[in-house]
Amino acid sequence: MVPAHPALPVTRGLLIGLDVLVAALLTTAVLQPDESVAPWVALVAGTAFALLYAWGRLTVRVDREPLTSPRGAWWPAGGWVAGLLLLWAALLASSTAALWIAFPLMLLEMHVLGPHRGVVAVVVTTLLAVGAGVVERSGADGSIGYVLGPVVGACVAVAVMLGLEALARESEQRRRTVDELTTVSEHLAAAERDAAVAGERERLAREIHDTLAQGLSAIELLLRSADLSIGTDDEQAHRFVDQARRTARENLGEARRFVHALAPADLDGATLVAALRRVADRAQDTADGLQVRVEVSGDGRRLPVALEAALVRVAQSALANVVQHSAATHAAVTLTFEDDEVVLDVVDDGCGFVPGPQPDQAGGFGLAAMGSRIREIGGTLAVESAPGEGTAVAVRLPVPSPAQPLGDELQETP
Repeated sequence: MVPAHPALPVTRGLLIGLDVLVAALLTTAVLQPDESVAPWVALVAGTAFALLYAWGRLTVRVDREPLTSPRGAWWPAGGWVAGLLLLWAALLASSTAALWIAFPLMLLEMHVLGPHRGVVAVVVTTLLAVGAGVVERSGADGSIGYVLGPVVGACVAVAVMLGLEALARESEQRRRTVDELTTVSEHLAAAERDAAVAGERERLAREIHDTLAQGLSAIELLLRSADLSIGTDDEQAHRFVDQARRTARENLGEARRFVHALAPADLDGATLVAALRRVADRAQDTADGLQVRVEVSGDGRRLPVALEAALVRVAQSALANVVQHSAATHAAVTLTFEDDEVVLDVVDDGCGFVPGPQPDQAGGFGLAAMGSRIREIGGTLAVESAPGEGTAVAVRLPVPSPAQPLGDELQETP
């Protein structure tokens, strides 16, 4: 909702000018009464006019309301103008100089009563002024001036007030438009801030799931295996503990990297294929009896860092699910380069599941996080699985035109 504004500077200036003009002309009329009338009559009429004018200026505050609001109510605006007309007529009867008050009075009537009733009041004021002038100059030359003067003054007053109020309305509308735009901008800025906060939270949630959560799960599995080996195969237990420590150090580094929104550590100084091999090796070392191979097909090329990071994170999450939930013995990570897209497939021969919205054993965030990550960069993710038939996760990402080859790293690795 746009707040109402106080009177525009042009309106305030007009009212102050009217006050000064009325005061000056009223003083002149009181100090120059007609010779045929007692001086105190003009003084009383002038004082009453001044008091009523001051009361109306304090009570009828048109300048506090938008010019587009209805004006000309019978009370107090209509009563005030009618009282001023009566007192002015009385003053006019005692001082011809009061005739000059007609012009500021017409301006006031137009401003207070609006463009409709104000015109009626101006016509009444003009008739009174013309009548007073004609009576004063009856039988004398130049009486035509007392007719044309008030009529011309009335036309000027109506034209001036209508023009000024049109300008004031336009300025007020512009100001309201600016306020509305400001309000909309503030709402958009707040929405953008909320979206940024939500996006950052989702990013951190994905990174935690794909790095820390998976690493902690791997550490838990390694320590459990070490515990089972203690007393029967101490050397194997030490190897499990060393591997758990190494995994903890790697996850500490990953935590520092995703806090700063950096690419995965596996991509640091390495190609995408080499990073996928590192991920596959860790998964294979974590789960007993699991063999993971990495295969590459197509004309390999370097991809934007954002795409490579997304593919590595998806591979991490998919293989973590294989280690934790599938009880698989074989898994394959296949990276396929096509002309306008790259495809990543992670397939295992595990127990499988029924794809759907039901939560998985890790809380239901893994597949959702993968899908969100891929959608952000314009890709698609598909999951195919069935109980006892393994699981296949396929990711398709649009990529730029082929660039430089990756060389020997693209050779298939069993």
